Amino acid sequence: MSVKGENRGGQDDAQLQGGPAAVAAEDEHLLAETEKIAVALGRMFPGLCEVVLHDLRDPAHAIRVIENNLSGRQVGDSATELGLARIKDPDYPSVIQNYANQFPDGRPAKSTSIGIKNTAGEYIAALCLNLDVSTLSPVTLSLSNLVATDPENRDIELETLRDRSRRELREVIETAAAERSTTPRALHKDVKKELVRRLHQDGYFDTRNGAQTIADLLGISRASVYAYTKRGR
Repeated sequence: MSVKGENRGGQDDAQLQGGPAAVAAEDEHLLAETEKIAVALGRMFPGLCEVVLHDLRDPAHAIRVIENNLSGRQVGDSATELGLARIKDPDYPSVIQNYANQFPDGRPAKSTSIGIKNTAGEYIAALCLNLDVSTLSPVTLSLSNLVATDPENRDIELETLRDRSRRELREVIETAAAERSTTPRALHKDVKKELVRRLHQDGYFDTRNGAQTIADLLGISRASVYAYTKRGR
């Protein structure tokens, strides 16, 4: 009994002091409460609206909940471009609403992304809704307001509703090599450096095993991959 009491006291002290353990517990509580909203929203619109909760604390395995799955993604898949943008920039818009999007199989979608910050002002999650507007096409005249997207979001770079996989990374690298009539491993060292820097800038290092995948495809070491991201190396 005394040990349990001491542990409770330690937890209270951490919360009062606002230590890392208290912050992590608060963040997890916020994610758990948002998870309830994601599940409820998805079940409100079965077959019509996909609802995804991203845990931005772990961008490589960000998808925590995917309700009413329409995109084919899975729990544990990586964050989208919007999620990565919010991680890099706390001032990134917290709500981007009613923008045109597309599912991997080509179906049009209307999406809304809601960033969720903790008390420290850091984005720790994103709640995303992806409405399948293809099912509404027979009645678009009467539902025009529902499927309309906001003009001010047309200049925003579209995200892709899929995990940024090894296959996608391979396609980017092989395309760069094909443009020079060679193979990825045969690329000149300077070209490899520029390609690695571009992949780093585009967020591929945040994907699952991204750096190692790049190293394997280019025939260089993982250490070289990270060295190439730095100018002057």
